[in-house]
Parts: sequence; C-alpha cells; structure tokens
Amino acid sequence: MATRWRPRPFPLVPILLYLVAAGAYGRPIPGGSPSSHHQATAVIRLSSSSNASSASPPAKADEKCQPSYGFLPCTTTVLGNLFLVLAYGFPMYKAATYISAGSDVLLEIIGPGLVGGLLLPILSALPDSLLILVSGLSGSKETAQSQVLIGMGLLAGSTVVLLTLLWGTCVVVGKCDLGPVGRAVDSIDTKGFSLTGTGVSTDVQTSHAARIMGISVIPLFIAQFAKIVKTHHGKRIAALLALIVSFLLAISYSVYQVFQPWIQKRKLAYAKHKHVLSGILRHAQTQGLGRLLNEDGTPNESVIRKLFHKIDLDESHSLSRAELYALIVGINFDEVDFDKQDAVGKLMDDFDTSRNEVVEEQEFVEGMKKWLNEAKRTVPAGGAFHSMFIDEFHAITRREHDELMPDDGDETVEKVENPGWYITKAVGLQLLGVAIAAAFANPLVATIQNLSSATQIPPFFISFIALPLATNSSEAVSTVIFASRKKQRTCSLTLSMLYGGVTMSNTLSLGVFLALIYFRDLTWDFSSEVLIILLVCLVMALLASFRTTFPLWTCLVAYALYPLSLVIVCILDYVFHWK
Repeated sequence: MATRWRPRPFPLVPILLYLVAAGAYGRPIPGGSPSSHHQATAVIRLSSSSNASSASPPAKADEKCQPSYGFLPCTTTVLGNLFLVLAYGFPMYKAATYISAGSDVLLEIIGPGLVGGLLLPILSALPDSLLILVSGLSGSKETAQSQVLIGMGLLAGSTVVLLTLLWGTCVVVGKCDLGPVGRAVDSIDTKGFSLTGTGVSTDVQTSHAARIMGISVIPLFIAQFAKIVKTHHGKRIAALLALIVSFLLAISYSVYQVFQPWIQKRKLAYAKHKHVLSGILRHAQTQGLGRLLNEDGTPNESVIRKLFHKIDLDESHSLSRAELYALIVGINFDEVDFDKQDAVGKLMDDFDTSRNEVVEEQEFVEGMKKWLNEAKRTVPAGGAFHSMFIDEFHAITRREHDELMPDDGDETVEKVENPGWYITKAVGLQLLGVAIAAAFANPLVATIQNLSSATQIPPFFISFIALPLATNSSEAVSTVIFASRKKQRTCSLTLSMLYGGVTMSNTLSLGVFLALIYFRDLTWDFSSEVLIILLVCLVMALLASFRTTFPLWTCLVAYALYPLSLVIVCILDYVFHWK
C-alpha cells in the first residue's frame, strides 16, 4: 500500500501549555460578599519578570481579563498578550494545514468536480470565516461593534497579503529570462535580478482568474454605496443586498470551478509528472548500477553517469527523444496509464536546458540531482537514506494523475487500494482542522482585543498584520515552493491559486462578515478598510487581466501596495477622520 502524508506530532503545544502553567498565577475575582472570596473563581494570568514589567505597563489593581472557556490563560500586559497571540495563532496555523492536507488527499482520490470545485474552496476559506464570525458574535452589541474590527482586519489583511507580499515573492522566486518574444523561458535564469530582462509568464486561463477576482469586489461597492450617498436608512438595505450578492458570487464561482476545474486539473497533472519521474528513479535504482543517494543523502553522481551511458544506446554522448521513449517503454507503469509521447516531451522540458532537442550528459546529471532532491523533500526524513528510499518516493506519488497540461485525461481518477480508508482519513484531517479552528478562534480574537487595549493600537492593524500569518502560512509556503520550479505551468497554477483565494475571501468570508453586520444590526463604518481592499484588488486585477508575462519590476508594484495600504488607512482615519 502506498505511503501517504501523515501529520507529524507537533510538540510546541505541550511546551506552550507547560510554559503557561509554569508562569501563571491565580488571582481571585471578588464576589458580592466577603465570604465569596473563599469560593472565587481564579483567573489565570501570565506573570512577568522584573524585566518584562519594565517593558510593559503593569496591570492596574481593578483590571480584569476574562479567560476564554473559563480556564484558558489571559493577561493584561503587552508581553503576555504577544505571547498568547503566538500561542493561540499556532493552532490556527495547524488547523489550516490539516484542512489543506485533507483537501489534497480528497482531490487525489475523488478528483476534480464537486469536491475540487465546490467543497475545497469553501474549506480553504473556513479558518478566516470562523475568525470573522467569532469577532462579531460574542458579547453585547457594543462589544461586537468593537471586536468586529478584528474581522475586518483579517478580511483586508488576507486579501492584501496574498496580492502583494505573496504575489511579489512568487514573481521573484519564479523568474526566468525573458526571450526575444517577451515570454519567460522555462528554467533559464541567467540575467540575475534584471527588472526588465527577467520575469514570469502564465497562460490565458490565469488571466481569466484575475478577471473573476476583479468581479468579486462588487459586494464591497454595494455595501459602501449607502455610506457614499450618506443615507442612514439605506445602510441596512445595502448590507443585506451586499450579503446576498456575495453569497451568490461565492456559489457561482464554485459552480464555475465544478464545470471548469482547470486549476485542480493543473495541480493533479503536475503530480502525475512527478510520479513519472519517480518511476524513472525507481527503475534506475533496480539496474544494479549502485545507489542513487550516498549515505549522507547527496546524489551519487557516478551512478547517475553510469545510468546515462546505459540509456545512450548509440553512444552519442547525448539522449534523443527516441532513447528517452525507449527508457519509458521499458519501465513498468502498470498501475498508471499515461501518454508516453507526452511524457517524453515533458522529460525533454525538464532535462534539455540548452533547448537543442537532445539531453547532454551534464544536463542529465543536473536533472537527476534536482529530482533526487525533490524526493528528499517529499519523503519524511528518517535518518539514513536507506535502499527503500526511492520506492517510498514512488509509492507517495503513485496515486497522482498523468499529463502535465490539462485535458480530458486529467479527470480520470486512479483506482487505489482501500479508497474508503483514505477518504475517511482525509475527512478526519479536515474535521480535526475545523475543530481546532473553532476551539481557538475565540481565544485568539479575545487576545487581540486585549493586546489592542494594552498597546493602544487599534485592533484592525493588529489583525491586519498578525492573523493572515496564522491562517495563510501553509498556503504561502506551498505557493512559493511551486513558483520556485521556474516553469510557466507552475507559475500559472501559483497565481491562479492566489486569485482564487482572494475571490473566496471577497465573497464567502465577506458574506459571513456582512451577515454579522446585518443580523446584529452593527454599524457599517469601514470606508478606509474597504478602500484599500478595492485599491489592491483592482490594481492587481488590471495588471493581471490583460497580460500573461510579468517582468520582475511588477513585483515592486505589488510589494509597494502593502505599506501603502496601511498608510492610507492611517491618513484617512486619523488625519481626515473618516471613522
């Protein structure tokens, strides 16, 4: 049976709980009578050293913090709340990781369509939606009105981070040399950080995704309309209309993904290509030429060169397409059906960096080293690189789909042994992620509110900067890794995923926020925050909708939008008094 990804135990949570327990003390909250002191409920508070006390103001005698669920730690100090933001933010990060891992397993087993197009986008937006929901549900109307700024900070922060810092980083790590016709040349990066001579190229479907992202800001215009025309009675109507439109757009986008699942196809197609390469590595390991990896995990170059000479049937010191085809035909891929000619073309794309239609010996060595390093990243580290290492890599990639570019063949789902077990495992991971997110959303929101009170920094800015790091970290890491492969197909997938994430934020997550505003009768007073979401979304949508090549200088535009967003909010709220 194939080895699959297993979530590793994370020792940080027990360590955090230990530190909290070791550095906490109880302070009773007096009741209505003196006798009640003996039965008072203890509030767990983080103690601070003398150094910490000097760095942050001590709590006043009459200050109290209410522990979430009656037992989780709380504090009124700056350093204590900073610690708790990290402590409660880490489980939210793990929740997003588990949901993502379960989604990947379901996508591989069941394939695109209802799962990939409808369920997975909703699940990806779930951590953000839960935090937004919690920010406006608890307490009185006045408390909800103050805490809902945290939800707006997360909403704006997630959108801005994805389209500025993460988008720009993808362009930087994915850049290749721009050819004579202005397109990026896959895997060729010789011009350094030339602002006009390097960049990334995508396909036309990625431009379509950017246009859809631009359309997704319509509910923000509707919600802000009553504020623009300065009509008090129309605010609730505008909120209700924006709420309906946002959910309709979320449903429409999901349905579009069901019938046009090209993003999921692309992801599955790349996984199939990875599986073909793992089959070649396994075949090479069985030829009796020696181990492909040394004991320290470095590629064994002498064995790789022996393999090259064995494949080079005409001894021309280069591999032709015919020789690569003979190699693939000689490998037993009995558990996977794929187009062998297409696989040869993709092998040439990976190995033939000089683009002379043959794979030279050094190109073959470098290509094999790259895929051996990929195998090391894929297979969980377990000490020495044993003889079964390549077999484990092949087993992990075995269930992935064939063909790199999307076509009808990508919708065929491989048969796997005991699929019910893997589906159960995937659903279990997702339920675990949802449970963790639901459990820690309320403490995290309360801690941000306490940190805001302790530092006198508005909660919007804290949540704008901190919360997207907790809910989008796993997506950010995988996105950057994908972009670093320096291929048009991976850059297209990477940017498509970013645009899709922003689209769900502007529809589903915004819909949850608008539901809080409408049903709790809260005041819509977020003009500056809405403006920066509109600014970033529309600028990036216009930049990406009508071009498919992005020179390196475009990353500077994206990076500049992040601090500009914060500056705009500060100026509008504290100089022009918009709020």
